[in-house]
Amino acid sequence: MDTSDQTKLLAKALYEIRLLLSGYLGSSVDADMSVRIAAHIAYALHNEALAVCDGDTFDLAGATKKIEAIDRLLDQRVSERLL
Repeated sequence: MDTSDQTKLLAKALYEIRLLLSGYLGSSVDADMSVRIAAHIAYALHNEALAVCDGDTFDLAGATKKIEAIDRLLDQRVSERLL
């Protein structure tokens, strides 16, 4: 398996996780914070994952802003761990 196949597999997995966790999005969901954070990360980056699956690139600065928005929405420090 070459690097692009590996990257596409990870991108497809992230997109699938986004679908599975869609019920945990929002600022007032009653669920464990780790599940809520995972849902928001997957949702924030699902378009970027689709771009990778299609062999395209994406705007890293835009993706960074999406991750930083999770910090504000959930009062967390996700961006410190991911960026």
